[in-house]
Amino acid sequence: MRVLLTGHQGYLGTVMAPVLAAAGHEVVGLDSGLFADCVLGPTPADPQGHRVDLRDITADHVAGVDAVIHLAALSNDPLGSLAPELTYDINHHASVRLARLARDAGVRRFLYASTCSVYGAAGGDDLVGEDAPLRPVTPYAESKVRVEDDLHALADGDFTPVFMRNATAFGYSPRLRADIVLNNLVGHALLSGEVLVLSDGTPWRPLVHAADIARAFTAALTAPREAVHDRAFNIGSEINNVTVAEIAEQVAEAVAGAKVVITGETGADPRSYRVDFSRFRNAIPGFDCEWTVKQGALDLADAYRRHGLTREDFERRFTRLAVLRAASDAGTVDDTLRWRG
Repeated sequence: MRVLLTGHQGYLGTVMAPVLAAAGHEVVGLDSGLFADCVLGPTPADPQGHRVDLRDITADHVAGVDAVIHLAALSNDPLGSLAPELTYDINHHASVRLARLARDAGVRRFLYASTCSVYGAAGGDDLVGEDAPLRPVTPYAESKVRVEDDLHALADGDFTPVFMRNATAFGYSPRLRADIVLNNLVGHALLSGEVLVLSDGTPWRPLVHAADIARAFTAALTAPREAVHDRAFNIGSEINNVTVAEIAEQVAEAVAGAKVVITGETGADPRSYRVDFSRFRNAIPGFDCEWTVKQGALDLADAYRRHGLTREDFERRFTRLAVLRAASDAGTVDDTLRWRG
């Protein structure tokens, strides 16, 4: 298949593009390039593609494409809270516009990177399945819910949207993110000797390795239409439903000499949920996630050491909010996060 991969120069896209290519697909990238230089270690060659803001896509960008994998977004809760209007403009409106252009161009399958954060303040002890009430508590998660609703309205006999609700990603990528929980805790442990947890450690988090996300999307791309058409899937594994305190303990085991410090200064996080991932396994026989939290922590620690992670890079180059603030202060992007000039 000829696959348009949006966000191909991001944290997940950099891992996913080679997986798609290895499966025999022709990958066409599309990225604004905001985080293309957030590199730690050797980076695989990017696929041929378009350097364009998601909000500026035209019909030409989806011409001749068989499927779209849509990863591009303002990608976490702090960014969404900083500029909620931009989050809705990029994550919601631009995403739906892309889907309409794709459908009109004859694209048959549209895999949308949603998130388990749509369950938000789920509460309770039961595992959350895809039919559970959606309770997003941030602009980021709310934007994902809105896109799912609008893509559902676009589904028809020729256009198949699929909603891939990823658990919180972790793991090494050559284009690193240090502002997601496991990656962040491993970095702190290596650089300071402390596994620093600012919450009270009690919230549940479902985690999934970036490589397992790439494998799941690749499987969904060619799955029988009736198995995935207009359906939501939680992407992850029940074994990686863990509390923040448990994540911290796994990190301390992976980084010799590191001590867990739970300050509790930010209190209890309302985003707490454990997730049922069985629907995707049932739809895609033979699929299961390969990475555990412990394996991911060990691999991250090794990669951080091998590629010489520094405190400055950890805090500035690999934290999305810091990168955008630096670009804004330098005048290289405008108030709408578009490149100047």
